[in-house]
Amino acid sequence: MRRRDDFTLAVRRGRRAGRPTVVVHLLQPDETHDPAGPPLVGFIVARTVGNAVVRNSVRRRLRHLMRPHLDRLAAGSLLVVRANPRAGTARPDDLAADLESALDRLLRPASKGRR
Repeated sequence: MRRRDDFTLAVRRGRRAGRPTVVVHLLQPDETHDPAGPPLVGFIVARTVGNAVVRNSVRRRLRHLMRPHLDRLAAGSLLVVRANPRAGTARPDDLAADLESALDRLLRPASKGRR
């Protein structure tokens, strides 16, 4: 994902799940964007995570961790993974566990009791 409009749409209208190192926003396909395209994933790593070297390292780790989960997303989905400041110092397995937990929470069917 590269367009600002896609990021804004996913963050403002999508469902959100947060963990200590990452927050994940997911917008399922509907009439507002192309449901026939592949799922798009974008990453937000702010300066609060660390210097440029740390931010790029976190972005590369998140991109690598996200690859096996792409087949779980519906066609046309928009997913934004936002790194929290703790992601810069997190161990790789903690980052992986937080990302997987947040994705599992978003991709499980919604219960009738809560929205």
